[in-house]
Amino acid sequence: MEILFTLLTFTFVSFLGLFFIFSFLLLVSLYAGKSIGDPKYAPVKGTVFHQLFYFSTLFDHQTQVAKTLPTFRLLGPGFSELYTADTQNVEHILKSQFSKYNKGKRDEDLMIDLFGRGIFAVNGEMWKQQRKLASYEFSTRVLRDFSCSAFRTNAAKLVRVISGFSNESVAFDMQDILMRCTLDSIFKVGFGVELNCLGGSSREGIEFMKAFDDSNAIISWRYVDPFWKIKKFINIGCEANLKKNVKVIDDFVHRVISIKRENLANQQYHIDKEDILSRFLMESKKDPTMNDQYLRDIILNFMIAGKDTTGNTLSWFFYMLCKHPLIQEKVAQEVIEATRTQEGKPNIDEFVANITEDTLEKMHYLHATLTETLRLYPAVPVDGRTAEEDDVLPDGYAVKKGDGVYYMSYAMGRMPYIWGEDAEEFCPERWLKDGVFKPESPFKFISFHAGPRMCLGKDFAYRQMKIVSMALLRFFRFKLDDETRNVTYHVMLTLHVDKGLPLRAIPRSR
Repeated sequence: MEILFTLLTFTFVSFLGLFFIFSFLLLVSLYAGKSIGDPKYAPVKGTVFHQLFYFSTLFDHQTQVAKTLPTFRLLGPGFSELYTADTQNVEHILKSQFSKYNKGKRDEDLMIDLFGRGIFAVNGEMWKQQRKLASYEFSTRVLRDFSCSAFRTNAAKLVRVISGFSNESVAFDMQDILMRCTLDSIFKVGFGVELNCLGGSSREGIEFMKAFDDSNAIISWRYVDPFWKIKKFINIGCEANLKKNVKVIDDFVHRVISIKRENLANQQYHIDKEDILSRFLMESKKDPTMNDQYLRDIILNFMIAGKDTTGNTLSWFFYMLCKHPLIQEKVAQEVIEATRTQEGKPNIDEFVANITEDTLEKMHYLHATLTETLRLYPAVPVDGRTAEEDDVLPDGYAVKKGDGVYYMSYAMGRMPYIWGEDAEEFCPERWLKDGVFKPESPFKFISFHAGPRMCLGKDFAYRQMKIVSMALLRFFRFKLDDETRNVTYHVMLTLHVDKGLPLRAIPRSR
């Protein structure tokens, strides 16, 4: 017994000693050589690990700091992270000095388990290759027409699903339904696969969606967790869950790729391939480096762009319409007038089929309302780059090689020095001039990124959001199930509504 007690004591003391050594080394790496107090560098507002204390309200905390300090620093082990809401700094890192800033090794290490070497996570020649190919694919009329057809089909399904809840007078989670709808759409456009998560018949698809969303949240947690690499090495806690989730994702995606490759091999080569995966598979015949793992990474990157960003934005859009019922009615009236469905209740399929490109172009107020939603609730609330060399930002603050420079999209949308004193008010009219939508600088409205890496799917996103919004607002009025509930976000790479968005739908009488 004494021997066992001695061994346990020795083990505990050894562990305690290692903990103190680790903590000491961490403190040294956090504070040594960081030029704290030097006015050449942005003021320090803590360390990256201090974000643990306000993680659940992270983006609001950044907003409060940015109101008095447009640029500030957080110290990390061996590096600093600069956070900025200064539009000149944003243009500097994303355009003017694009070559000096890249996706750094830290971001790559944090994200690679989920996103691999897809377009959002890579630099250099690999990024250029994917960007060039994707840019070509997104410019084709075939893909545009195919995607719009998928958007219309799923919008009609969505109306029918919500009709069921409306007829039974029960609340439903709008975010969950919209996520299923956008997942069905991106799988149709991306893979050429009818997933049918919206109809509830795809158990594997729903498991895939849950695994992807859970992984998204765990990757975000890595940014503030000093022990994530240790957890990953010994496979415990959230890192063990991430490993399981990634296996679910990989198995599903690789199975789809395998089936798609086999189907294409059995078809005639003259058939025009519409979905993105088919077109990439055809391209892979010319380039042996485009193996199944490469295709998996590309598709998952497209998926977060096509599912999360659109699904999240639509969720916040309907939340804001519920909070501002007069704006909701104004958008609905524009839908009725643009589609000329003044009398009676239209047939769902006929109504959706008649949402043409010309009709979408007329929807200036809807476009402004979606854009105003993105201003306050950007799909990616924080994004950034890593300095490849020493630099000085336009606001005068120095950046050291290896430092991260992050622009705070969520905070920027709420800054009076960018948008005026009414910055925190939901006002679609700020985007209109004589009733016509007027865009702002992409370095001010940063929701679709800017510069050479600006989002290729911007027009696709707006088309899908408009088609879905028009279909739903033509047939229903929406209200919050609980007006007293505090609706906020769940901290992830993309801006999800925390704990869903319970709504009720009331049929429109005309």
